[in-house]
Amino acid sequence: MNRTLPDAPVYVGLMSGTSLDGISAAVVQFRGPVSALAADLLAFVQPAYAPDQRTRLEQAMHAGSAAEYCRLHADLGEWLADAAREAMAAASVSPRDITAIGSHGQTLWHEPGHSTWQIGDPARLAERTGCAVVSDFRTRDMAAGGQGAPLVPMADQLLFAHPSAPRALQNIGGIGNVTVVPPHDGSEASVMAFDTGPGVVVLNGVMQALFGQPYDEDGRIAQTGRVIAPVVEARLRMPYFDARPPKSTGRELFPPAFIADFIRDCQHAGGTPADCVATAAAFTAWSITDQYARFLPPVNDVLLSGGGARHPVLVEMIRSRLMERPHAPHVQLFDELFFDAEAKEAVAFALLAHLHVLGHPGNVPSATGASGTRLLGSFTPAGPTHD
Repeated sequence: MNRTLPDAPVYVGLMSGTSLDGISAAVVQFRGPVSALAADLLAFVQPAYAPDQRTRLEQAMHAGSAAEYCRLHADLGEWLADAAREAMAAASVSPRDITAIGSHGQTLWHEPGHSTWQIGDPARLAERTGCAVVSDFRTRDMAAGGQGAPLVPMADQLLFAHPSAPRALQNIGGIGNVTVVPPHDGSEASVMAFDTGPGVVVLNGVMQALFGQPYDEDGRIAQTGRVIAPVVEARLRMPYFDARPPKSTGRELFPPAFIADFIRDCQHAGGTPADCVATAAAFTAWSITDQYARFLPPVNDVLLSGGGARHPVLVEMIRSRLMERPHAPHVQLFDELFFDAEAKEAVAFALLAHLHVLGHPGNVPSATGASGTRLLGSFTPAGPTHD
């Protein structure tokens, strides 16, 4: 689908992640050829889900009717359109300025080796915004034998590599995922990427169950608790952590029953509610560093992004455990080097839309396990403009 593009085309990237906090919407301008690409973040907004919206999405991941799935697919298309329009207004651009919207939508189910399902009607999104839409990015990679995830490694490779040393980019959304990218110096090493396990899905689940809050703001509760190590160590014996990359997972591995069992085991060990939260944070941190020890080559630095990077207790747990490793990498926040880390995944899907429009592959087979590179996404033409 090669198209004539302006010298510095502008895209909108939309992402609704496994943490279910809300929609991330980024307006991005790309400069240069794919081999030397640069991205300028023009605007970023994060409209939060209303409680009823979050509840509908969360419930649909575990049970639902065909009627509710159908309605939710359409309604999420409307919510995505609202977020896209808000981002365009923040960037002072009109639909006519946008080459396309790259929309990940919301994953309801992800079954590695078989199938994946993202909702968020692209036709409604195109109609409501007046922009072309590229969506459904994961299914083609899965059809080619891949995991359909992670897809962010393409952006990590093209936009965020270190000039001269291997770098790990660790996202801590609902699920944790890492990408190790070779330096920009022409090294021949392959990109490596996989899901490390839980991001904040267990931590947020424990917070909701015990405190009626969606997350542990600024780590205030975790910092008052103690880590119950045997509970974490038992979970690290789950088969997923033994599996070699490429691999991917989702909330399916950490459903409400998992959260309930986690809390029960903490309480049986004499844990307070704050101890349960601290232990959930440790489960994320220890699972990340466990996977690094098992599978990652030495890296120069680790850049943390996603909602979990805003949790200082979790960040310090990761940093302190990595400091125990030989050749300990420098750990810092993504936005200390680039832009707001919360925008990173939305920028990545804007990039995947750009690559689709250029006719350039969007997957990294060494990360997903696909049999080869593929053009990702389905194209929905623009609706009438709404300037």
